[in-house]
Amino acid sequence: MASWAALSPSIVEYFEGEDSYRCGYCKNESGSRSNGMWAHSMTVQDYQDLIDRGWRRSGKYVYKPVMNQTCCPQYTIRCRPLQFQPSKSHKKVLKKMLKFLAKGEISKGNCEDEPMEPTMEETVAGDFALINKLDIQCDLKTLSDDLKESFESEEKKKGKSPKKEESKGLIQSQHIEEKLGSGEPSHTIKMHMAPKPGKGADLSKPPCRKAKEIRKERKRLKLMQQNPAGELEGFQAHGEPPSLFPPKANKSNQPKSLEDLIFESLPENASHKLEVRLVPVSFEDPEFKSSFSQSFSLYVKYQMAIHQDPPDECGKTEFTRFLCSSPLEAENPPHGPDCGYGSFHQQYWLDGRIIAVGVIDILPYCVSSVYLYYDPDYSFLSLGVYSALREIGFTRQLHQKTSQLSYYYMGFYIHSCPKMKYKGQYRPSDLLCPETYVWVPIEQCLSSLDNSKYCRFNQDPEAVDEGRSKEPDRLQVFHKKAIMPYGIYKKQQKDPREEAAVLQYAGLVGQACSERMLLLRN
Repeated sequence: MASWAALSPSIVEYFEGEDSYRCGYCKNESGSRSNGMWAHSMTVQDYQDLIDRGWRRSGKYVYKPVMNQTCCPQYTIRCRPLQFQPSKSHKKVLKKMLKFLAKGEISKGNCEDEPMEPTMEETVAGDFALINKLDIQCDLKTLSDDLKESFESEEKKKGKSPKKEESKGLIQSQHIEEKLGSGEPSHTIKMHMAPKPGKGADLSKPPCRKAKEIRKERKRLKLMQQNPAGELEGFQAHGEPPSLFPPKANKSNQPKSLEDLIFESLPENASHKLEVRLVPVSFEDPEFKSSFSQSFSLYVKYQMAIHQDPPDECGKTEFTRFLCSSPLEAENPPHGPDCGYGSFHQQYWLDGRIIAVGVIDILPYCVSSVYLYYDPDYSFLSLGVYSALREIGFTRQLHQKTSQLSYYYMGFYIHSCPKMKYKGQYRPSDLLCPETYVWVPIEQCLSSLDNSKYCRFNQDPEAVDEGRSKEPDRLQVFHKKAIMPYGIYKKQQKDPREEAAVLQYAGLVGQACSERMLLLRN
């Protein structure tokens, strides 16, 4: 694994012009348009910056849709795992897995009810044309499932509470904040009246309370559990006496975290054992090498059963070029995650054999999902959804050591394709503005996308792409085994098309990447 200080620069070969090919989404024969380049090698920081400008890789081919021209605009989408809360359907999938592991129980429900990975025709079918242009017969059939629904739990509540600063961190106590902010007591003060004639009252018992009061008390207890240091002060500021009922620890009121649901304890005599292993994509890695044959066999079984590929279209060469060949250089900086950065296979081992493999890139700020293939015999476990939830949980785990690594990239969101809109249901998530390259919460984008396939999400009309190419002469060129700035290189060139190609490349990758990456020119 490369040391942090001795990294070689990225080397890319840009293909000038734009490719037109058959769209895998709307079936337009020549409607899909993109720009592309071949990455001979690439640092994880450069790839991070590229995907933050709308690029994505398939093997070593890195491409960017021409958003205002392509028939089905593909917007980069990312999930915010730190605020993610599993939905009911997510919990259903996780519980289904736990029941299977614990008791061997197989759900009788229709596994197709859960959105799994779309078919090849609905994903990157167009990549065939792109790769074939390079004379590389690699079938790029499906992007990963990316089924990441989450729950928007960060909406700010309007209020006038003088104790607003104390409650900023109580993300899951917003109903309480709303009550406090409105000035309405969270626990009704009972006026103890003399009992009516004929109806005795046992004064040794606490007064009876209505259901509404009990609900308010439960909310108060929830707030106390989340903020044990300042709960009484917060209530007494509104004239509230301490509760007549001592608070009780009530875990049932606390929603289970994603980790609680994934790692729920199993009985000692569990029917099955599931193990998830993270393996670097490298034939120099003994674990990757020893599991390659089994992983490849699983890939073939998946492609033939799920995507009806003939055997000659899912061979070892295609598998290696697409899923085992990555331009990303493995890096292991001192403050990075323990596993380092780079490309990995996350293998799901059930009772000693692989049943699914999630291909992921671990980058400085995110985990980027690339692909998933699994054993069709276990489709009843909704492995697409399950693996996506595991990857979200894995991102949260990496964040504990590397604080800036806090996003989960799900590939492209395609609003105009009904079968690809499912990614937008997994929130909180953001879409990348195709003009200014800033992230915008998806809720703010949907109404615009309903009216137009192509949208600029940044509402500020004066905003521009801050990372745009401003000094193209500083772009780095690799020509005849020499590295030189474009300002010197262009003096040696007479073909005007060369300048147009280089400037197009600079505009697409941005100033920072153009100065770091080496543009190979023959």
